[in-house]
Amino acid sequence: MSLVYPKESLSVYPKHLSPEYKSTVKRSPSKPLIIVPHTLSELTGPAFGHDAIQETDNDLTKQHKGEPLGERIIVHGRVLDEDKRPVPETLVEIWQANACGRYVHNVDQHPAPLDPNFTGAGRTLTDKDGYYKFITVKPGAYPWGNHRNAWRPNHIHFSVFGQSFLTRLVTQMYFPGDPLLDIDPVYNSVPDPAARKRMIARLALEIGIENVALGYRFDIVLAGAKSTPLGI
Repeated sequence: MSLVYPKESLSVYPKHLSPEYKSTVKRSPSKPLIIVPHTLSELTGPAFGHDAIQETDNDLTKQHKGEPLGERIIVHGRVLDEDKRPVPETLVEIWQANACGRYVHNVDQHPAPLDPNFTGAGRTLTDKDGYYKFITVKPGAYPWGNHRNAWRPNHIHFSVFGQSFLTRLVTQMYFPGDPLLDIDPVYNSVPDPAARKRMIARLALEIGIENVALGYRFDIVLAGAKSTPLGI
């Protein structure tokens, strides 16, 4: 991992203030940010405890007594550093809405059914070659009140810790061909069109299970102290 805070190519990152994404108006900084260089101590620890990973944490369809409703999918990819070297044994977490577009959260009062067999959260560690895999259901779209008749595209939230907590990336994975992407302020808050497209997973039939689940490929690059998703 690079010890230099990357200041170039910042156009791939969303601006803190994106007026079309209305909640950023209240929470974005009003003064210029101060860059504090990260030293070795910030970039090398703390480490994640591997014993916290349970057997079914990466299979969201087997975390309850019954099977969840919805289309089964497999999300598979690789975590790499800025030189395209694999990042092994790093924590990858996901959370998502169920197939009806609802989260298991008391703030989510969308009048869509909850699924008693789907919590919508998983975690796993990358292997020695940087690969990860989740089995889940395709999340549904949901209304979010940002503008008139606003609906979020189908998406899965990702958190990747890299080599330390300070190299954490939080991003969203989208699905190919979703008509809501063109009008979604969150997706479009990334100013670089090429960077936006890298947040869209690639349909990968070779990853799926025949007659069971479609497969999607979503690779991620952790670029030093800053991070950006990269579709390969």
